[in-house]
Amino acid sequence: MVWTGTWVAERLGVELIGDEELPALLGLALRRNPKRAHLLVSGVLGKHVPRHPSVVYGAGLDLGRRVRALLGDEEAARAVVLGYAETATALGHAVADGLALAPYLHSTRRPVPGVAPAGGFEESHSHATSHLLLPEDPKLLAGEGPLVLVDDEFSTGNTVLNTIRDLHERHPRERYVVVALVDMRAAADRDRLDAFAEEIGARVDLVARAAGTVRLPEGVLEKGRALVAEHEARHGAIREPETVPLASAFVRAALDWPRDLPDGGRHGFTPEHRERLEAALPSLAAGVGEALRSRPGTGRGRVLVLGFEELMYAPLRLGTALEEAGHDVRYSTTTRSPVLAVDDPGYAIRTRLVFPAHDDPADGPGERYAYNVAGGGFDAVVLVVDSAADTPALHAPGGLLARLGEHVPHVVLAVVPSYVPSRAPETAPYTPGTAGTTRTVENSGADEATADDTVTEVPDATEAPERSSMLPEPLRGPAFSSYAPEEVGWLLQDLSDVELEAPTEEREEAIQSGGAHYAESLPVEYQPSERYQELFHAALEASAARIARAVGTVTETVLAERPGTPVLVSLARAGTPVGVLMRRWARARHGLDLPHYAVSIVRGRGIDANALRWLAAHHDPADVVFVDGWTGKGAITRELAEALKDFDGFDPDIAVLADPGSCVRTYGTREDFLIPSACLNSTVSGLISRTVLRSDLVGPDDFHGAKFYRELAGSDVSGAFLDAVAARFEEVAATVDTDVKELLTADRAPTWEGWAAVERISEEYGIHDVNLVKPGVGETTRVLLRRVPWKILAKRGAGADLAHVRLLAEQRGVPVEEVDGLPYSCVGLIHPEYTRGATGADGKAVVSR
Repeated sequence: MVWTGTWVAERLGVELIGDEELPALLGLALRRNPKRAHLLVSGVLGKHVPRHPSVVYGAGLDLGRRVRALLGDEEAARAVVLGYAETATALGHAVADGLALAPYLHSTRRPVPGVAPAGGFEESHSHATSHLLLPEDPKLLAGEGPLVLVDDEFSTGNTVLNTIRDLHERHPRERYVVVALVDMRAAADRDRLDAFAEEIGARVDLVARAAGTVRLPEGVLEKGRALVAEHEARHGAIREPETVPLASAFVRAALDWPRDLPDGGRHGFTPEHRERLEAALPSLAAGVGEALRSRPGTGRGRVLVLGFEELMYAPLRLGTALEEAGHDVRYSTTTRSPVLAVDDPGYAIRTRLVFPAHDDPADGPGERYAYNVAGGGFDAVVLVVDSAADTPALHAPGGLLARLGEHVPHVVLAVVPSYVPSRAPETAPYTPGTAGTTRTVENSGADEATADDTVTEVPDATEAPERSSMLPEPLRGPAFSSYAPEEVGWLLQDLSDVELEAPTEEREEAIQSGGAHYAESLPVEYQPSERYQELFHAALEASAARIARAVGTVTETVLAERPGTPVLVSLARAGTPVGVLMRRWARARHGLDLPHYAVSIVRGRGIDANALRWLAAHHDPADVVFVDGWTGKGAITRELAEALKDFDGFDPDIAVLADPGSCVRTYGTREDFLIPSACLNSTVSGLISRTVLRSDLVGPDDFHGAKFYRELAGSDVSGAFLDAVAARFEEVAATVDTDVKELLTADRAPTWEGWAAVERISEEYGIHDVNLVKPGVGETTRVLLRRVPWKILAKRGAGADLAHVRLLAEQRGVPVEEVDGLPYSCVGLIHPEYTRGATGADGKAVVSR
């Protein structure tokens, strides 16, 4: 038999290494997703590949029994099982069934009006990352017993780390158990989980059916994208057998669903709920069996039970009950995941059906998919949805029912009532002919309202909540950045697995030709020489007290002028070390624990609007203080003020360490001096890259992205920089008090002196573009590290503050010109109209506009 990973392995060089059982458990397919090239397709999960329900359910039961044996009955009775949406909702249920003694909850991407989230986290590699936890009983996750986390695969551990960190901060516990069908972590990720467990002081066990790794060749992401594009161009984006006239209608199955029994674990599912479902399954299967027999010749044929996205457990158990009743059954579910289909026996996804979403998702409409259904030889399909998804879109031409009817002779629709906790409004299922109204049913617990139910006609469906409720929680170290988790929360998405770096000259040419924006790629990280590193440490030693004084001054100014508890929001990434230092000052001097987040702002594109929505949902916008490292000519200051016009309550004033351009009124100093954190890139900024904004990576409901350069940990001086400055807080405290008293009574109105100087320099040097003039020590350093510099203007007499600038200029062959009357210590000039062919190999010839 051909392994269903052969097609991908041969073309991309992907290798599956590990237990002998792995090829039987996993196949390979290609994602249509910019964050990962490959998809591990489980053969026992029941998501993409139809399998016997007993096999799918049995895999989860076995894992649950192993967890019970690991914990012992006493601890198992204190445990809570948490599964991940969408793929592991039924697997988590089955693990809980095998454990037998514990309640179950799964994360969800469907917000429910009236049900407040008890937490949330993100799945960084996924096409849709936001997870909500919506337990009916708010105490469900507050216990001290073991937390059992269930996912289909354990690839990097990021999702689990995000979850445990979020929940452990709220409700610490001593033990966690991670359960997966396959453990595919690399050695570094295994070490990271061990270190994380030690950090939080908890035991973390892992239970998996098989283990191994996926070996990815260099450039696999680009090769995968190219292969997807090539195949879709040649064969079309959708691989389906030709349709033939089959079923033109469907049959509804009569489901006598037990009253008030949850349809799954979205709001919690207890052992008592499980007992009630077990007792009801024979009659539920009988109702489906009757509907199957309504079309002659299909009652005992090959049947597919098709679940719906997160609704996996109820269809799975209906499938096991039909199996026990003697039917030839397979089981799978629809999904949000976009995957390439290839009709080859060595490929895991042979066909796919595409149809529009039909449950009015909070994150907007979009395509949904059913894989390996068309051409699967099924005589009948039982589509199981919850009542919230039984909408006009499901029944419309081109909807899922119609698509199934094109390929399967007999379609049965089984609708399970959507369970909504009693404190939230419940919406009844759609009934053909009632479009435009929603029937609100009070605790009916059944598919249709009865004569005894209270039914109220209302004009329109309840609107989805604000998108901020679906945004993920901030990323934190050590899973993202080398900063301690309490130092900063990053309102970003993790693009660490995406190749974004390009050579400096190539980026410059693309940016200046208009072919790309600077935020669409990343420069190759500068690796400092030994001499340059020595300069950094010498500069840090010489300037630490000066920086501490500026940190104290700007922090005390903020505390004096902002009532309440300020929320520090640094502009990633130069502002983030400053935000961390301000937070440390407030804690050291006043015992204040200021919240601190980092957000992305991009010149010409504005601030991350989704990050602002998240902040507004979690804090009073009036408390937010935006923080940056320094001002140059004030471009970002203007960008922020313009962006905030669309958001109520936020103050556009930025607090900066140094304001040599006189662009803001809240600052530590207006001197242009060396801030050592400007000397390096990610290795002094928590190992985080510049932020990225590119349409194929950042959707309308995503945070901007960034990378975590874990591989540079050996060169990381982020903590050393912070500690060196914080160590000088006490000695500068008295001076800070004096500085602040003077500042609070002084005229601090911005003069924009720097902007005027930049405009003058731009014209004097024939550049005619202020964006290519970068004033100040910090901005000049950035020019030398990231762009193609033309020349450096140095203020005559500037001394040690420019030692690193002179060294970088020497290394890159850039002239340094001493000038008089410069309001900055130095100014960096980016090469105007840079093209490698037009300017020659020396990279110095200038073509004036």
